[in-house]
Amino acid sequence: MKLPVIKHLTNFIENNDEDYVVETIETLEDLTEVSSLKDEELDVIGELISNMYGAIEVNKAIKEGKSKKDALNEFMQRVQGSIDN
Repeated sequence: MKLPVIKHLTNFIENNDEDYVVETIETLEDLTEVSSLKDEELDVIGELISNMYGAIEVNKAIKEGKSKKDALNEFMQRVQGSIDN
């Protein structure tokens, strides 16, 4: 996951609507069923999907009253903590 990408997507959600990101995730998840995709292509799609899910989580925290900075930092700390375990 890349913080700048998640931050950009969070801004997109704020300026537009979370539904766009949810529908994009659904489209990308469906695309992973294409049998001719190479592993590298699947990795890129997976990275995009995980960043989009991250932005949705950050947006949820913002809606619950956290500042954008705190929401982003707490999310990345959770991700780092899960990687370290």
